[in-house]
Amino acid sequence: MKKLMLIGKVSCGKTTLCQYLTDQAISYKKTQALEVTDNIIDTPGEYVERRQFYQALAVTALGADVVLLLQDPTDMTFTLPPGLQAMFQKPMVGVITKSDLIKDEAQRIRAEKSLTLAGAHPIFKICSLNGEGIKELVDYLTEDIE
Repeated sequence: MKKLMLIGKVSCGKTTLCQYLTDQAISYKKTQALEVTDNIIDTPGEYVERRQFYQALAVTALGADVVLLLQDPTDMTFTLPPGLQAMFQKPMVGVITKSDLIKDEAQRIRAEKSLTLAGAHPIFKICSLNGEGIKELVDYLTEDIE
């Protein structure tokens, strides 16, 4: 699998996905600083929430092959910045997390629109607690991405 950098708002599921992909026990912990586990760079949510940290994201992305942009569909308080992908010069894949918590189609549509406007393509819908959609994501990440 490619070297990944996970970005998204606090509590959107970055660390849980990292734990799932690296066969760790799933347990909540707040990522306080950049963490590297195997081939995954897990970033604090504040890095995408606050523009003053964008430079740190851009520099960190140099060490990744693919940027995974995660969006929690149940979080109605945050929208990703349009055109975010231009900052990275790397492929950016969208991931709608917490698919098990989606209560109506409007949540999924809003999350997908936010990821699309940010420049993510393609977009996967996953649940790191039960594994839904992760095989498709991993299969895509093991292909040649351009």
